[in-house]
Amino acid sequence: MKHHNQLRSGSLLTYVQMTLNIIVSIAYTPFMLRILGKSEYGLYSTVASTIAILSVLSLGFGGSYVRYYILYRKEKADDKIARLNGLFLIVFSVIGLIALACGLYLTLHLEMVFKTGLTDAEYHTARILMLLLTANLAVSFPMSVFSNIISAQEQFVFLKATEILRTVVSPLVTLPVLLAGYGSIGMVVITVTISVLVDVLRLIYCFGKLHIRVLFRGFDGAVLKDIAVFSGFIAINMVVDQVNNNLDKLIITRFCGTAATAVYAVGQQLHTYFISFSTAVSSMFTPRIHQLVQDNKDDKARLRSVLTELFVRVGRIQFLILSLVCTGIIFFGKPFIYFWAGPGYDDAYIIVLLLIIPGMVPLTQNLGIEMQRAQNLHKYRSIIYGAMAIGNLAISIWLCRYLGAIGCAIGTAIAVALANGLVMNIFYQRRLNIDVTVFWKNIGRMALGLLPPAACGVLMMRFINLYSIPMLLGGIVVYTAIYCASVWLLSMNGYEKALVGGMVRKVLRK
Repeated sequence: MKHHNQLRSGSLLTYVQMTLNIIVSIAYTPFMLRILGKSEYGLYSTVASTIAILSVLSLGFGGSYVRYYILYRKEKADDKIARLNGLFLIVFSVIGLIALACGLYLTLHLEMVFKTGLTDAEYHTARILMLLLTANLAVSFPMSVFSNIISAQEQFVFLKATEILRTVVSPLVTLPVLLAGYGSIGMVVITVTISVLVDVLRLIYCFGKLHIRVLFRGFDGAVLKDIAVFSGFIAINMVVDQVNNNLDKLIITRFCGTAATAVYAVGQQLHTYFISFSTAVSSMFTPRIHQLVQDNKDDKARLRSVLTELFVRVGRIQFLILSLVCTGIIFFGKPFIYFWAGPGYDDAYIIVLLLIIPGMVPLTQNLGIEMQRAQNLHKYRSIIYGAMAIGNLAISIWLCRYLGAIGCAIGTAIAVALANGLVMNIFYQRRLNIDVTVFWKNIGRMALGLLPPAACGVLMMRFINLYSIPMLLGGIVVYTAIYCASVWLLSMNGYEKALVGGMVRKVLRK
């Protein structure tokens, strides 16, 4: 019962945090864009993306912690769990030092990254930003172990509560700093400070509340080797994610300058919101998936049944949520970006559509990522994604020279549609013990509920002036109401209606 309460409350807090993050960010971003200006915002985005690429130095080790924790918990081997904690702290501390060295080297040799894409003043600012973000990354590596421990023990309430704290406090403190004229440097100082405080809270929780033990001796060499092999393929996936999410901005800055990067970053920020609606659900199921695989590994038919059931059940919920957001961006995204980011960001609408529409398929199926890891089959996805990353990089560089930021988005869209959409579905069906045909039959039936709101959205775009804030807000409210009514009547099954009804009744009671 305690596990289910944590899962249910954690899921609710995840959506609270996600909603707060989007609301706060939507309210805060226009001020930030106007105070910083296109060039400085583009510079900040590019430097942040450069540092984010260094996160691949974790080599996927973080993704393997839950797997081994579940194994040792099933054995009731407390000493092995303590040694696992110690091993991960040592490994991630070493990775943090390597990240620090790499970041310092890049800081001193920024020309190799940006070439002639920056002015002398921008190079000066970029070096300071790089130093601050490098220090933050170096510290975050060993501290991330405590987040993994909290997640593995399914203490989702505290984990999400600290995320809510970060979400609310960061912009409230940052905005006065920006208004005082400290620019992107002041903004990063606040971000780093709050990040460190959240990490310290999680460390205190692990030792004070969970009473974890850490042993720095008696490591099993075979286990370390197994973790390294298991994590190596996760690392390839991380490289691919960085190519898709961050390398585009470096390419754009190098060939087109920081102003074009700012336009791309606005589109990508909306894409990030879109992704969060999917990962908010799936992240809660990581420990459960590993437990299901361990409990049913000797019965392939049973394993296929339970994984398919979970894959379809969660995928249906994700499809309902993502379809509302995706279609909403299609119908209302262009005027929204005009009011939100300001004039001069029109191409961000095209960019966000190129990123979110191909992403609908993998994001409704992202529970499959953890299912691969739990069955130690993620190496195939890594190979597929590795090929995708190379193709994406080549296409993006070529198209960027002719089409600018939109060219990079096209390159990413092509890669995601082919690898994440087509090839991975074939893999899920043939190798992953998931009946994908059942999944798509469910999605096909649910798609009927999208037809009435889609017709409504087309009529609004054609006959209503959405470049008026009252009309835009009214249109979004009406569209959302029509969408909810339509999917309730035409798409949702009894389980989903009961789930929504239960959440509404719980909120009303409180």
